[in-house]
Amino acid sequence: MEMQGNRALAVTQEQAWSALNDPAVLKASIPGCDKVEATGNNQYAVGVSVKVGPVSAKFAGKINLTDVKPPESYTLGFDGQGGAAGFGKGQAQVRLTPQGTGCELSYNVSAQVGGKIAQVGQRLIDGVARSMAEDFFRRFDEEMQRRHPQAYAAAATAAAAQPAEAKLAAPAGKPIPAWLWVLVAVVLVAAVVWWMR
Repeated sequence: MEMQGNRALAVTQEQAWSALNDPAVLKASIPGCDKVEATGNNQYAVGVSVKVGPVSAKFAGKINLTDVKPPESYTLGFDGQGGAAGFGKGQAQVRLTPQGTGCELSYNVSAQVGGKIAQVGQRLIDGVARSMAEDFFRRFDEEMQRRHPQAYAAAATAAAAQPAEAKLAAPAGKPIPAWLWVLVAVVLVAAVVWWMR
């Protein structure tokens, strides 16, 4: 399974990096997660409950961070066992890129699943994985809003000011109404039909 995505965050690259390395933030952000504990340098033990179609399982696993380049990127390797339900393993490249006063969080995941979970079908697995990724981003963003409300207030103010600037940059002439475009199209079609007769 391959998956990639990104999300703009109002917090700085350094604030996002700190949060991505905080077990409490990760536990609050990962759907179904009940445990994220540091077990060593750039190593964590995790516990996650997952439901894929008719199969529900509690996975116990390990996360190892490699190629760590603060505050820009790391590679996250994961390996989880869910007993009879199966296993999941793979890696994700996670990158933070400065964008204005905030940053963009992007990821590229390559994963394998096996056991009963793999038997429910690739489309269902992909759908659940995408849903979990979107849920992670939403929860992570909410946690950043809770921890750094001033950054989100500044981003909201900047976004509210943007339409006003766009109006100032717009040309002074009035836009052509949609009904006029329809009328022109009808006249052109009628002219072509008359000419072809």
